[in-house]
Amino acid sequence: MLSIPDLIRKKRDGGRLTDEEVRFFINSVTTKKMQDSQIGAMLMAIWQQGMVAEETASLTREMMVSGEVMTWPDEWKRLMVDKHSTGGVGDKVSLVLAPALAACGCKVPMISGRGLAHTGGTLDKLESIPGFNVQQSAEQIQKILASVGCCIVGQTERLVPADRVLYALRDATSTVDSLPLITGSIISKKGAESLSALVLDVKFGGAALYKDLQSAKLLAQNLVDAGNSLGIRTGAVLSRMDGVIGRCVGNSLEVIESLETLKGNGPDDLMELVTTLGGMLLVMTELAPSLSEGKRKINDAVIGGDALSKFEAMVEAQGSTNETARTLCSPGADYFSILRKSKHQLELTAPADGVVLGVDGLVLAQVLHKLRAGRSKAGEQINHSVGAELLVSCGQRVQKGAIWLRLHYEDPAPSSVQLDLLQKALTVGEEHGNTLIAEVLLPPGDGKSN
Repeated sequence: MLSIPDLIRKKRDGGRLTDEEVRFFINSVTTKKMQDSQIGAMLMAIWQQGMVAEETASLTREMMVSGEVMTWPDEWKRLMVDKHSTGGVGDKVSLVLAPALAACGCKVPMISGRGLAHTGGTLDKLESIPGFNVQQSAEQIQKILASVGCCIVGQTERLVPADRVLYALRDATSTVDSLPLITGSIISKKGAESLSALVLDVKFGGAALYKDLQSAKLLAQNLVDAGNSLGIRTGAVLSRMDGVIGRCVGNSLEVIESLETLKGNGPDDLMELVTTLGGMLLVMTELAPSLSEGKRKINDAVIGGDALSKFEAMVEAQGSTNETARTLCSPGADYFSILRKSKHQLELTAPADGVVLGVDGLVLAQVLHKLRAGRSKAGEQINHSVGAELLVSCGQRVQKGAIWLRLHYEDPAPSSVQLDLLQKALTVGEEHGNTLIAEVLLPPGDGKSN
């Protein structure tokens, strides 16, 4: 007969857990037969000893079936897709990608998260739209997918309950950065969505969880392997996260930039991520024969306005009024007639002539976090109006005294120390450049054409 102390001891001593033992562990977590101290001990054992691929696959599978697994009409099954990002600064990709995919014929039950520490959360961004409801039942999600084709929602109460327990204790036990535990947490939730295809945007760089390409690639491969082990066609993109995606950071400002992108006015780096991630999913669902053709279809959906129409329908389907959705999506929209605008703006100027080599996204995000654009713990209130607009881009030549940043704030006001940090976040010098996307990992058989 299996016992919890024996399982902890086995993993602590470097043993490999069987499928039955992993099932017993997750079931004990879900049914609350395992004390928090015992769960913490098991998490630390996994953090110290790691897991082989088969153990990680078993952990992911058992977490996935610890609660509700979504079901879809047969005619949708090939078309069910989603995307996951490991977090970034100004990462509003989901707000553009979900409706673009829906416009291309996919069904997108995008389950997203809230911001914590310096990274922004997709749900927080959308909640800056009055009336937008991210809490939808499985039945409501299916209804929205039938009428619109996409929704962006929070995790339902019945989806992967084991992850809620484990994630809270991972934070408390300093085991958040365990590869098998990260993999199980991310992929189990996507598996419970019953997806046919999944793409992962794995970030690396100064403002990412993983600072170098090699460690990010290891995580990406773990995630891809676990997703494919569940029968989900899974691919990944490795992208740089040193600066800011697009030009805006902060909830309301990122919604505005997303809407401008959906109206054909998006920044190049945001569109590169949207078209690459979306193009991969179209290849994996056989809606495009190659990555280059998939990227073209996503681009056409955005530039042609079909994705904007889907976004408008999604906003209304998720609780906002028809007038709110229509106003936001209209040409020349007065966004601040709907979205909250900060009481104060402050502009910073370039300290010297030269070429913009970069903006430290981590510093920018940390200062905005202190100004209440983000939260330090779950449930904490945020100010949707706080944010920043970058008025320059990498590679652009600027003159001393030119405005490079517009800060939006309320209470508290930025301190002199924070303003100094922001000013030092800008690097001006001699021209050079890095590519945004370092590598693309497609499942076997899907090709690698660009």
